[in-house]
Amino acid sequence: MQAGAFDVYWKRMQVDLGIWNKLTWVVTVLGLVAGVGLVVGAYVPLIDQNERMRRQIEVLNGQIRLEETNASRLRASIEAYESDPRTVERLAREKLHYAKPGETVIRYMETESNSTRSN
Repeated sequence: MQAGAFDVYWKRMQVDLGIWNKLTWVVTVLGLVAGVGLVVGAYVPLIDQNERMRRQIEVLNGQIRLEETNASRLRASIEAYESDPRTVERLAREKLHYAKPGETVIRYMETESNSTRSN
């Protein structure tokens, strides 16, 4: 075929499908939209789960920080008890009511209130 003959052939081959051509495009677009909707619908629960887990991680990290602070305080306390004799002496005086030789220990005791005496 020559160039001019091809143009004539091509013009004869273009058939107007009318509504079917438009319906094909609509069905194709709707199929793509449905596919995207299915993909998004499948990932929404995963995104929600990810957010819940991130919040849980933040809570747990906060608890870890509190426990690390507590552990540090306890380590310092243990170190003081092991290395500082004044700390051990203070603890013995407070908790065990010990005194040095020649010292007098005075303890304050709570008195009964009037309401407990009258019963």
